[in-house]
Amino acid sequence: MDKIEVKIVNRSTHPLPAYSTRQSAGMDLRAWLREPVTLQPLQRALIPTGVYIELPEGYECQIRPRSGLALKRGLTVLNTPGTIDADYRGEVGVIVVNLSNEPQTIEDGERICQMVVEHHATVEWVAVEQLADSERGAGGFGHTGVK
Repeated sequence: MDKIEVKIVNRSTHPLPAYSTRQSAGMDLRAWLREPVTLQPLQRALIPTGVYIELPEGYECQIRPRSGLALKRGLTVLNTPGTIDADYRGEVGVIVVNLSNEPQTIEDGERICQMVVEHHATVEWVAVEQLADSERGAGGFGHTGVK
């Protein structure tokens, strides 16, 4: 298992983002709210976390939904996955949307999403006139059928 050091400022009163189990890929991140936020059906809000991070060059942090919130309450992260670039130094905010048919309230300290830190490559485009053939070719959007 690879480990990297990431600098973090936690202005909230909550614990640092943490893995729930030893083999978890994502760390749970908590809402930092002065008062609860109630989202009506289809309403979205930017939820503050009080967390600021400094990722090493070549890394990104992805913000992903928590499956339990999505299944049980219809709360999910709208721009999934949200990307935090290595040069961003602002507060990590999470766009949460209520996809349920009932109002949903987010409380201070509630675990609202997962953070996954990933290494990424930087692309250098090579302009060509034609791409190599492949078994799949240009087939997409269900070209292999349903069953």
